[in-house]
Amino acid sequence: MERFLRGLLARSFRLVWWVGLRGAILAAIVLAVSTAYYVAQIPDYDELLDGRSGGSVTLLDRNGEVFAWRGEQLGLTTAGAVSPHLVHAVVATEDRRFYRHFGIDLRGTARAALVNFQAGGTVQGGSSITQQVAKLLFFDSTRTLERKIKEVPAALALEWKFTKDEILSIYLNRAYLGAGAVGFEAAAQRYFGKSAAEVTPGEAAMLAGLLRAPSRFAPTNDLARAQNRAATIVGLMRDQGYLTEQQAAVALAQPAALSRAAAARAGGAFADWVMSSGPDFLTRTTTEDVAVLTTFDPRVQHAAEAGLAEVFETKVKAGSNAQAAVVVMSRDGAVRAMIGGRDLGGAEGQFNRAVQAKRQTGSLFKTFVFAAALQAGAEPTDPVLDAPLTLYVPGSGDWSPQNYTHSYKGQIDLTEALVHSVNTATVRVSEATGRARVRAVARDLGVNEPLADGPALALGVSEATLLEMTGAYAGILNGGATAIPYGMRELQLKSDGSRLMAGDGVAPVRVLDEKSAGELVWMLRQVVERGTGGRARLPDRPVAGKTGTTQAARDAWFIGFTGDYVTGVWMGYDDNTPLSGTTGGGLPAEIWREVMLRVEEGQPVRPLPERAPAEPSVPLPGPAEVVSNVGTTVQSVLQNVVRGIFGRN
Repeated sequence: MERFLRGLLARSFRLVWWVGLRGAILAAIVLAVSTAYYVAQIPDYDELLDGRSGGSVTLLDRNGEVFAWRGEQLGLTTAGAVSPHLVHAVVATEDRRFYRHFGIDLRGTARAALVNFQAGGTVQGGSSITQQVAKLLFFDSTRTLERKIKEVPAALALEWKFTKDEILSIYLNRAYLGAGAVGFEAAAQRYFGKSAAEVTPGEAAMLAGLLRAPSRFAPTNDLARAQNRAATIVGLMRDQGYLTEQQAAVALAQPAALSRAAAARAGGAFADWVMSSGPDFLTRTTTEDVAVLTTFDPRVQHAAEAGLAEVFETKVKAGSNAQAAVVVMSRDGAVRAMIGGRDLGGAEGQFNRAVQAKRQTGSLFKTFVFAAALQAGAEPTDPVLDAPLTLYVPGSGDWSPQNYTHSYKGQIDLTEALVHSVNTATVRVSEATGRARVRAVARDLGVNEPLADGPALALGVSEATLLEMTGAYAGILNGGATAIPYGMRELQLKSDGSRLMAGDGVAPVRVLDEKSAGELVWMLRQVVERGTGGRARLPDRPVAGKTGTTQAARDAWFIGFTGDYVTGVWMGYDDNTPLSGTTGGGLPAEIWREVMLRVEEGQPVRPLPERAPAEPSVPLPGPAEVVSNVGTTVQSVLQNVVRGIFGRN
């Protein structure tokens, strides 16, 4: 029996040996063939350094400083060109035996397998840097046993074809490190404003810490979390002999901090607008690395953000979900700052209300009515009737505009009608001037949205964006010549600075003659000096502007200008909920004032291009001469209004 058992054991051993040997030979053959397959598939080294699917866009402000990035940022580098601290941080974090194994770290794999088994799931990766490069080149991000097996011949192929430093260089250039940065050179520029060759131990540790979870540990998302992660990496570098105790102590005492541009995260709405306004093949879908020279002014942006925050912190009920948008531009239409909305901690911050939201303009539109009247030959001192008015609108019946105060002043002049935003008088001016002429002036000044056909046109029932309306008012400040908003000055190829296209600036076209434009500026100044825009007054310089409030106070506007800047403010709710107790002359005017106090601080006083009207040569008609009853037909309205305003038959 004993002999039988010994014989059975010997035969079993020989069988296992025979099967095992042949299985090993077969596995070796499969591994060799698979490795050879991947060797044949691997592109040349130079092709592997750039791992992006598209190009990058770097946005520069009016001073030539970087303030935003879009697309996939990349700066090519090599393991020999970056800071040694960065190489040490990556190796210490990801693969401490990188320079000693043949592509597969068996000890590390076994350790990770044990930890994962004990945890009952995948909590630690055992992949070497070479395996991670193989994954970047050949596989997706899913974790499966099949993929892990395939990584082995792919990693061996990389080790066969490239040196260790070449493999590491590929990794340094292809790893995604958050905030749109592909590669360590791009990440160093993005977060610290310097080359990867210049990073300190603390900065190198923070960059290496991004490899585990780029979005979670991105310093632009949570700097404290990124610094804590970096402190762990510094400890690994010290323990593995890459840093002395003193160097580690300095790195821990002086953790990496974001560059000024990265910390500011300024101009997000502006950058998105510029990206959408340029041609796709040179911006959003570019395959090149390009630089966009813009009109953005970080000083003005900071002033706008601070002014808006001041009003919401001190004059708006805590927890309010009301939204606001701000645009600041120069008189030629160059946009200097843009706030697309308040960040309330949700997806609403991604919607740019300054550019994308089309809202009724309310009394803000009245400026175009009076601009058209002045251009047609009227004077600011011409009389107009403020009295009940009923017009017949074909297809709708009688329409009777109401004043905000529900009271009437009788005979007033055009300036008073604008200063106090009188609805009935404005409609009379619009009807006498001609709606077609009013629409033409609004369009020529830059309002591109469809405009109403009926008499309610004069009261701002049409929709427009804040950017359009601010640009239209810039045309008034610009002497009556168009000032189409633009943000791009030039687009260049980043590699050599060659010019790809000029900016968006459009040559001005005259819409109002200088006399009419100057008188309109004077009238708008009276709105601020003694009318509905009083809260926008500045202590040291003249201001002109106009308030706007839509039906049920769903939208509140103020757009005004000094001699230097035109600033537009909109306030409302995204779901059209009415504002409580707010009109354009209230919070929007106060936001405007707080913004412009900061924008104009330290700037010289520049006069407005205004032109005061001449005294009326004929006194205003007495009560007996006032037309008290306007007919219900358009013909009788035109006759009465022309007679009342211009003294003509």
